[in-house]
Amino acid sequence: MKDREIFSGLITTVPFVLRLDGRSFHHLSRSNGYAKPYDPVFSRCMVQTAQAMLENSGLAPSFAYTFSDEISLYVTSPVFDCRVEKLVSVAAGFASSAFTLFSRSDVPLSFDCRVVPVDEGHLAEYLAWRQAEAWRNHINGYAHKLLMDTGLSATAAQRKLDGMKSSDLHELAFSFGVNLAETPAWQRRGTAVYRSVVEKEGYNPVSQEVVRVLRRVPVIDENLPLFKTPEGVSWLAARLTSAGSDV
Repeated sequence: MKDREIFSGLITTVPFVLRLDGRSFHHLSRSNGYAKPYDPVFSRCMVQTAQAMLENSGLAPSFAYTFSDEISLYVTSPVFDCRVEKLVSVAAGFASSAFTLFSRSDVPLSFDCRVVPVDEGHLAEYLAWRQAEAWRNHINGYAHKLLMDTGLSATAAQRKLDGMKSSDLHELAFSFGVNLAETPAWQRRGTAVYRSVVEKEGYNPVSQEVVRVLRRVPVIDENLPLFKTPEGVSWLAARLTSAGSDV
């Protein structure tokens, strides 16, 4: 019967990205009363989930990027024999249970997952694409909320926004006194979670003396550069080098 397992033989090359998306999270937002267009509690739960994926999922990603209800994990070493079926099921299952715990939801929550083969030379391009989506979510989210604050329904507000250009959305927000370029960076550009090597104080029980040791620790970065710029490419390369260094 094993030959009936449709995707059991499908494998990917390394490196690759696992992209996770929350399923029907708009219902969660309503039931939990999350603030619009951004809620720090919800964002913290997403970041905690991304960090847990880095540290405890068994997938061993070297970098995570999250915005809204989306998480991208960059995996550079073979895991689960690179079997796509195993990768997406483990990633989606772990993220779903982790976020359910962190958000203290009283109902099960779920993520879907897909595999995107992306070599290191194109990771910045991939992240620039997702970051552009984060920016689109940002300007649309603020514009939609500001219109609803005038008394429009969610449907009517969206109808008014349909077809509007980014510049028009900027002007709309500015007319309400909101400068979208000055909102928190994590709302505009997303958040990264990665490992960095730091020097810490330790104790050598043999020599019975205090020593300096190197440790790899998780970093949550809410002040990201634009990945489409040379600065962003250099920033990413430096973090990936640090994440993969020996300690």
